[in-house]
Amino acid sequence: MVFQVLDLELVEQLKNEPARIQREVQTIIRDIVNSGNVHITADELNVLAGMICDEIVGYGPIDSLMKDETVNDILVNGPYSIYVERGGVLSKSEKFFINERQLLDIARRLVNKVGKNIDESHPLVDSRMPDGSRLNVVIPPIAIDGTSMSIRKFGTGRRTFHDLINYGSLNEDMANFLVIAARCRMNIIVSGGTGSGKTTMLNALSGFIGEHERTITLEDAAELKLQQDHVVRMETKAGGEDGRGKVTMQNLLVNALRMRPDRIILGECRGEEAFEMLQAMNTGHNGSMSTLHANTAKDALSRLESMIIMAQPELPIVAIRHYIASSVNFIIQASRLPDGQRKVMSITEVVGLESENIITHDVFKFRISDERNEQGKIQGEFVCNGLIKRSALYESAQYYDMSDVLEKLMLNAVGIKS
Repeated sequence: MVFQVLDLELVEQLKNEPARIQREVQTIIRDIVNSGNVHITADELNVLAGMICDEIVGYGPIDSLMKDETVNDILVNGPYSIYVERGGVLSKSEKFFINERQLLDIARRLVNKVGKNIDESHPLVDSRMPDGSRLNVVIPPIAIDGTSMSIRKFGTGRRTFHDLINYGSLNEDMANFLVIAARCRMNIIVSGGTGSGKTTMLNALSGFIGEHERTITLEDAAELKLQQDHVVRMETKAGGEDGRGKVTMQNLLVNALRMRPDRIILGECRGEEAFEMLQAMNTGHNGSMSTLHANTAKDALSRLESMIIMAQPELPIVAIRHYIASSVNFIIQASRLPDGQRKVMSITEVVGLESENIITHDVFKFRISDERNEQGKIQGEFVCNGLIKRSALYESAQYYDMSDVLEKLMLNAVGIKS
């Protein structure tokens, strides 16, 4: 009833004066209480004032979740069902919206902040919030059980390989190997499912791009955090109702090739732009990187085949496979395990083409154990199989004066004393 009586428009006028908001809200609620229209306790008064302030200057019931650095994803399934993901594990939050009206109001405010509108004729919005977080909103009638919101929060800091080692995502030998691969300008695909840590890995890899290199990043929603000075960031753009003004990933890639890039980093490859991406990797833009959705390294290669067929259906399959094998050097397979852990399951080299089939070699692989630890976490070990003699990384390491470092690393990783 308080929400029905309270003139939120009056308080909304004070949103640019945070110091006054709490006092004004308290005053308004006390006036309602004193008028005899509503009876609430002092504790209820404080809680209600806090909820209203959160709704005015923040994100309503999910405001505290947005500020909680341990929360990675916020999933709203109607007004009374909010889930959060912490450390790879989903759990139901105690937070809730008063009703669908409040949820829809918050959803519209979030959508308006990114310069878009949402209504029954446009019931879907997917965009990037001002802080970089990903926002997806679906409202009725598309969302049957009430407004749905999915927010993937944008971390304030960039994860390094040191962080990933501490988390157990990979070991030190794997991290050092990837540093060498990045510095030697190997073309790398990071493969994995949703929430497996693909973008985190891409950010960590990008930290070893040379300061003298010109890097162009292409994304649907900007999430990459390159620290180098010479970086050009571009983002796709949705068109209007008539499709005018639309800029696709394929458009960006074609244009990026004309911008004298040393490296191109594609946030995610998901369609016909795969052909242009491989073209970039195969025409002097060594060290380019991208991510894609796949469950294994071999699945990633199959997905690349399918995406190139979409773009160039007249190409024979053997030509497509040759194109992939000559463009991609390594595939990093990331995974989110059932217990929430994020692991690099394999680092696979694309060796070449034999008998019309792409040949791969797992340089590193995570071998899962049958046992779990006391916390119920999945156990296992990272195993190194070494590099094959004809690895492209050996040749590239010579150009970048890293042959001795690479050789020593591989001997140590496979357990051979140098």
